[in-house]
Amino acid sequence: MNVAEFCERYAVERKGTNSLKWDALDVRFGDPDLVAAWVADMEFKAPEAVLDALHQRIAHGVFGYSFVPESFYGAFIDWEKSRHGYEVKKEWMRFSTGVVTALYWFVNAFTKPDDAVLILTPVYYPFHNAVKDTGRKLVTCELVNENGTYQIDFDGFEKSIVDNDVKLFIHCSPHNPVGRVWTEEELKKILSICNKHNVLVVSDEIHQDLVMEGHNHIPSAIVNNGEFADRLITVTAPSKTFNLAGLLTSFIIIENEQLRSEFDAYVKTVNQTEVNILGLAAAEAAYRHGQEWLDGLNAVIRHNYEHVKQHLNEKAPGIIISPLEGTYLIWLDLRNVIDREKTKEFIQDRCRIAVDFGEWFSAEGKGFIRLNMATEPRFVELAVENILANLEK
Repeated sequence: MNVAEFCERYAVERKGTNSLKWDALDVRFGDPDLVAAWVADMEFKAPEAVLDALHQRIAHGVFGYSFVPESFYGAFIDWEKSRHGYEVKKEWMRFSTGVVTALYWFVNAFTKPDDAVLILTPVYYPFHNAVKDTGRKLVTCELVNENGTYQIDFDGFEKSIVDNDVKLFIHCSPHNPVGRVWTEEELKKILSICNKHNVLVVSDEIHQDLVMEGHNHIPSAIVNNGEFADRLITVTAPSKTFNLAGLLTSFIIIENEQLRSEFDAYVKTVNQTEVNILGLAAAEAAYRHGQEWLDGLNAVIRHNYEHVKQHLNEKAPGIIISPLEGTYLIWLDLRNVIDREKTKEFIQDRCRIAVDFGEWFSAEGKGFIRLNMATEPRFVELAVENILANLEK
């Protein structure tokens, strides 16, 4: 399915549907008329199989308490094995209403107040919040920016652990917002350092299925034949892959039995809800039948990214575009063309675009923006046109 076919088949108007992305622009940005290119969801309907599964469940008319069916476990386990080479076992799996919720659980379950938790910045801002909101010590290690391509400072990473007696590391793989898909060698180095210092790793792999051609997502749990899985928790979801965030269904994978027991004991104190009956139906259908849809989506993301690269490189070469290896979020460095203190004035007030601003992800991020590529090309084209037109002025 090509880009035009995918958009014709799945593109949908989001305004007027209580969409956070579009209908909360006034609340979030103080302006309801911006082009929404910020929060990570899409203007595309879910795969037909997902809609069919939901219609079937709704037609039954009962939405009572439910449990996780064997068919769901089979669908997810098959997906992980066939797509990522990770053989997950049913007994390792737990559920949450979202990856961010799970991050808060992990921080509370496995650290104490004032314990140090490490993140690699710039990184998804709920990582910061999960540490600060729970009274832990936030430790950041800045990724090394080499003309838009980001690398891990392994020496600085280890020093941060040792100097702060870090207990937990929250990893982002693929990385949001810089778009890196970490190589096995990079993963092995960082997990080895954590293992050496007895640091528990939480690996957020929610963007695992959104990887560009030429790159390969490697689950942290299978690095070096699973050497580090005993001190590792993986969290993922169908929400980014299939645009299902509102169905509040995410998955936690904990291989180590002792860690699972500790986690279960903590969760009993904060979560007594059952699973989301509609979320599970949607997720199972997506994992069983969503491959063709996902291929079409990834084609749209590539198309939009190439459009941004082509036009900005040609007409505004001072803007540095980080290579998009994974996720559908591109990271732009505007500091060569705009005073970093005027980024909001330029992008939001003049270009009329709602974006995630760089300082949300890192103290060093002022002058950067994150743009969402999982949308109709017309929105990306408009954003690029507005940026170029206002740069000329």
